[in-house]
Amino acid sequence: MRAALTLAALLLPATALAGAPVPRPANGLWLGADLSYVNEMEDCGAIYRAAGKPVDPFALLAQKGGNIVRVRIWNDAKWTKYSDLADVTRTIRRAKAAGMQVLLDFHYSDDWADGEKQIAPAAWAKLDTAAQAKALHDYTLDVLRRLDAEGLMPEMVQVGNETNPELMGGVKERPINWQRNALLLNAGLKAVREAGQAAKIAPRIMLHIAQPENAEPWFAAAKQAGLTDYDVIGLSYYKKWSTRSMAQLGEAIARLKATYGKDVVVVETAYPFTNDNADKAPNLLGPDTLVDGYPATPEGQRKYLIDLTQTVVDSGGVGLVYWEPNWVSTKCRTRWGQGSNWENAAWFDFRGEALPAFDFLSRRYVRRP
Repeated sequence: MRAALTLAALLLPATALAGAPVPRPANGLWLGADLSYVNEMEDCGAIYRAAGKPVDPFALLAQKGGNIVRVRIWNDAKWTKYSDLADVTRTIRRAKAAGMQVLLDFHYSDDWADGEKQIAPAAWAKLDTAAQAKALHDYTLDVLRRLDAEGLMPEMVQVGNETNPELMGGVKERPINWQRNALLLNAGLKAVREAGQAAKIAPRIMLHIAQPENAEPWFAAAKQAGLTDYDVIGLSYYKKWSTRSMAQLGEAIARLKATYGKDVVVVETAYPFTNDNADKAPNLLGPDTLVDGYPATPEGQRKYLIDLTQTVVDSGGVGLVYWEPNWVSTKCRTRWGQGSNWENAAWFDFRGEALPAFDFLSRRYVRRP
């Protein structure tokens, strides 16, 4: 175990330790997908196909124009053998072998952390704030150093996932204690900077908020609390859970970029290609997620992604990452039933054949005046 950090050390700006972040992809945009479920799906018998032939999903994503793979990591999830360091290492190795960059998404929880809840890992739950900050710092640094030792340092790192509520603070209804929240998040930022200083890759750092209407007040409060040493603003945008239209999302992206001088990426989104089910697990994205002009068809899904990406580009944003396009229906069960809750929003039809949604990755996007 490395020497303990003092509380004062955790509060020091991390910029003094930072190396130069990796450059953007050649086209200036990060376009890709979260493939955290792929290893599990393949273990459950999923076969992905393009033109009827089985394909490696990482190679397919790259061939279609994808340049980044997002992958989540939980601290110690007893309920699954996936999304731990071993599984994440496997995913990153596959992504880099296909020639893509990697975005590592720390949930800082033993379960899903999202815009409704941020539950502390069991091992840290009874620690005071200073001890939690040290644990978060040391864990983040250790994971990144282990990956770097295998030549698998991610090009980008999320310090928290949809951190609308207070990090490790419980449910959303609890007001954010910004002194505590900034201490915890800054501990993570500092760890990423430290890891990057000693590595060939100095990852860019993302802070991630669910839905654009929540981002502007959150980042304003974060700046006031001294949370500034990050590179990228990540947004989730699901129309089902957002009050903003696609155009209003673009307006929010433009304001965030102008106000904070950070890159902005829509780092989670999805859209259904059908309202049908392939199994008994209920679809999370049903008819209530549809937008006028974009029917729940393969072509509607494709058009939505192209238009959404163009909106991001027109607004000064620099990327779009789709959430779990490979979470298809299989024989395996989840907490919510047999199969997948997302198969109608995947990029593969119910036979496993690749859909036109992939087309948005290779499209040439030019910012319109």
